[in-house]
Amino acid sequence: MANKMWGGRFSRNPDAIMEEINASIDFDQHLFRQDIAASKVHVAMLAKQGIIPAHDANRITHGLDTILSEIEQGKFKFERSLEDIHMNVENRLAELIGPVAGRLHTARSRNDQVATDFRLWVRESIDAVDAALASYQRALADRALEHADTLMPGFTHLQPAQPVTLGHHLLAYVEMAERDRGRFRDTRKRLNQSPLGAVALAGTAFPIDRGATSKGLGFDAPMANSIDAVSDRDFALEALSAAAITAVHLSRFAEEIVIWCSPLMGLITLSDRFTTGSSIMPQKRNPDAAELVRAKAGRIIGALQTLLVVMKGLPLAYQKDMQEDKEGTINAFSALMLCVAAMTGMVGDMTPNVDRMRAAASEGYSTATDLADWLVLTLNLPFREAHRMTGQIVAQAAAQKVALHELPLAALQTVEPRITADVFAVLSAENSVRSRASQGGTAPKLVRREATKWLKALAKQGA
Repeated sequence: MANKMWGGRFSRNPDAIMEEINASIDFDQHLFRQDIAASKVHVAMLAKQGIIPAHDANRITHGLDTILSEIEQGKFKFERSLEDIHMNVENRLAELIGPVAGRLHTARSRNDQVATDFRLWVRESIDAVDAALASYQRALADRALEHADTLMPGFTHLQPAQPVTLGHHLLAYVEMAERDRGRFRDTRKRLNQSPLGAVALAGTAFPIDRGATSKGLGFDAPMANSIDAVSDRDFALEALSAAAITAVHLSRFAEEIVIWCSPLMGLITLSDRFTTGSSIMPQKRNPDAAELVRAKAGRIIGALQTLLVVMKGLPLAYQKDMQEDKEGTINAFSALMLCVAAMTGMVGDMTPNVDRMRAAASEGYSTATDLADWLVLTLNLPFREAHRMTGQIVAQAAAQKVALHELPLAALQTVEPRITADVFAVLSAENSVRSRASQGGTAPKLVRREATKWLKALAKQGA
């Protein structure tokens, strides 16, 4: 008896281990909508070109609609022995309409079929991520506007550096997310060409209309080279690269949330909605949502690394190795969507400890740079000389265990006699952030302007 998938060339079924390693239905079943949509466009083109009879095309289309309904309702039985989503659909189609189902695969191969389905899936996933990131940006901009005047410490090397505002800090992540969205948009533009009609690798002798199928699936154009069409996975690599960078950005913010939540820092609190407790320590409130966002970045980065390694040594055209492209990509986008949703939720949920933030903004001699700038602007000193003098003044304050603004004027004048009492006006954290009014600075008026600009832009996008 002939193998039910491969017909006359094979007389026996594959070994159980071969069936196990060869099957991809466990994960490519996620592509069922894309597979059925591409098949419907393909069969319509075949009928229009006179390659198959119109009445057969109608029966095939009706059968495909039935299969789509069965899958959506959970009534479809996926068979691992049929390997993948394509053969599962085709087999069920034959059960529904008989031998005419075999016409569907005219002028088509699983090679161009899977390349088309996967492109469609990645394209839809990019659109979903873009919408989610826009919501994340809106949440950040809302909180930035709310906290345009809220002082907090700005850090370098995780040490107090200069006072900033919480609004300014949150807007940094809005900018990151916009670059993420831009990378996804660029990827979408490049991937939006159709492989359908490339067939196995060399095209077909049938008079197909690739322009019609491309347009029907929302692509900009057919891919120009049939070999490239079936062997390219750049679109998945680019999408995973954009996803990995996005995950890194989310992880960096998640790390800050974990640090800020610690009672040792106490800058924010998260509610019960985004924290968990301990099975043994009843006092604990753990920022597990942020910790898991931080961890899932590894999964997303790993998916990119995996596919790069799979593709690095493959000759043209299609190779079975490329079956490994979908599982990691599907899992990575699922994880990314969850991470974006979790971060959006935490941005709205977190309660800043405004008093603690304000106090921390003044710790660590964070206005020392303001003192150096005052020496330059008022006494016309070279910055390096002002820097040296300020360091000496900070050393005095540290020795006396007082803040800069608590040092007596006489102590300041032992370093530079020309210092006047006017200097104390620049030593407060409030005055420091107000003075940082250069473009892109932390001055509250700039933060309000930038947050408002973002909210208007996002509203225009429908976010």
